[in-house]
Amino acid sequence: MNKFDLRLARPYAPQQFAMLNELYRDVQREALRLRVNGEDVEILVPVHKTLLEVLREDMGLTGTKHGCELGECGTCTVLVDGRPQLSCLLLPIQLGRNEITTVEGLGGTAQLTPLQQAFAELGAAQCGYCTPAMLLAATSLLRQEPKPTRQTIREALAGNLCRCTGYVKIVEAVELAAERTRHG
Repeated sequence: MNKFDLRLARPYAPQQFAMLNELYRDVQREALRLRVNGEDVEILVPVHKTLLEVLREDMGLTGTKHGCELGECGTCTVLVDGRPQLSCLLLPIQLGRNEITTVEGLGGTAQLTPLQQAFAELGAAQCGYCTPAMLLAATSLLRQEPKPTRQTIREALAGNLCRCTGYVKIVEAVELAAERTRHG
């Protein structure tokens, strides 16, 4: 089937067509083995795709959000070996031996982490767009610093922009999660 046939084919939705069209584009691809959320994944990806694009488009992990795609807003934050990284600035080919954690990899399906529970209880997520990145950045902080100060929390979250809140409830949620984890 050629590109012309794909454009006429139905019942493909626009997103499906974009994915099919990607398969037929003449671009360099690499077979990669990534470790995502504790699982080894083998995937064939165009070398120009960012980690953000691969996670969302090829792996269906849509918790990682598109934001500015310039590394300025932080909505695409994932953890690489436990440290917050901007997935819009990373190429998967750079990360073959690293552990990548997305928001889908936090906790489990049956139970929220203490941090997720604190966010929910305190209303720290309003529209929710920045929440996955905030959760990941805060998770990294709490693993390194079990008793963070407000200033430390603010610094750890500084790369993640939120347009809905004044950050007060987000900082309070991180404090509550830290307290519960220590006494828990």
